[in-house]
Amino acid sequence: MTLRPLTLIGIIVSIVTGISLGVLAHILTRDTTPADPSATLSEALRQVSDNYVEEVSEEELLNYAIEGMMQSLDDHSGYLDARAFEALQANTSGEFGGIGIELGLVDGYFTIIAPIDGTPADRAGLKAGDRITRVNDTSVKGLKLDALIDTLRGAPGSTLTLTVKRDDREPRDVALTRDKIAIASVRGRLLEPGFAYLRISQFQTSTGRDTAEMLMDLGEKAEAPLKGLVLDLRNNPGGTLQSSVEVADHFLEEGLIVYTEGRLASSYAKYRATTGDVLSGMPMVVLINSGSASASEIVAGALQDHGRARLMGSTSYGKGSVQSILPLHQDQAIKITTAYYFTPNGRSIHEAGIEPDIPFDGEDDALLNEALSLLKTAEDNSLQARL
Repeated sequence: MTLRPLTLIGIIVSIVTGISLGVLAHILTRDTTPADPSATLSEALRQVSDNYVEEVSEEELLNYAIEGMMQSLDDHSGYLDARAFEALQANTSGEFGGIGIELGLVDGYFTIIAPIDGTPADRAGLKAGDRITRVNDTSVKGLKLDALIDTLRGAPGSTLTLTVKRDDREPRDVALTRDKIAIASVRGRLLEPGFAYLRISQFQTSTGRDTAEMLMDLGEKAEAPLKGLVLDLRNNPGGTLQSSVEVADHFLEEGLIVYTEGRLASSYAKYRATTGDVLSGMPMVVLINSGSASASEIVAGALQDHGRARLMGSTSYGKGSVQSILPLHQDQAIKITTAYYFTPNGRSIHEAGIEPDIPFDGEDDALLNEALSLLKTAEDNSLQARL
């Protein structure tokens, strides 16, 4: 039997009317008492479990719910399953397999916060601000941050190709070979007799101790007493709060280093320097850029507020929030923002960053030469003051 157009229209109208009447009946008969949020979540989980086109376990649905809740808070909060929690511990301890980048979500894009010194990413020329759009010719759109990090990591010697976009330039493909990423967070050298260079690439649990040992080693190797130090925090994505406090404490005689404020009483904390500046007040220049984030901004802000160092480079990233790891059960946890950092003078780092005293946008050699020149000028002025 062939249905005439009018008959088809009648059937469609009947179906639509039936659905509308069903919805209207539900609206008129439903309970208007404000719902308990937890009951609403439970009901949503039940409805999805019963009616979704494919079967999804309750455990998966609960994980999705937690992930969505954490991602909706801010870019730095997140859900840590067993794999993600293990990866976080590997980053803090300083050894894992991959390409060597600190990755984050910036304006909705997977963005390189900083490449790690001496890693495949660093050697390939990847820079802070590069956006990853594809991995092995597969779009990253729709991926979660943890899933992308898992994709980028792998056995040393295995290969992958990233498509990255920098500023307004055309996207380009970058071939990389994964390596064992064992990060030595502190390294140093003498720029010339009396003037040292100290590079901190990341703040790990041992960074405070490693900094003190490196300064002692540089002092022993120097052909003359040290007169000045360049502290390089460029492309340093941060790390542990305690290690940043320890590093800043090495260069301060006294006073506040950083304080935190949040909604809970437990989120209010002040961190102060202990007596003793390992450099005895000698001139310092701190290098920062848009890849300097979190713990590196704490150090830079403290030294700037105390007038202990001049900052040179470009405005830092502006990641001034405290993330606490709160266990759930088994090997799962949530990483949640619980407070904001403030410099000794009360400046908020979050989304503002640290402004350099001396803006400088140049190549490494030119920047180091300018920093060295500034140290020598400061040393000359200090000498004249003593005379």
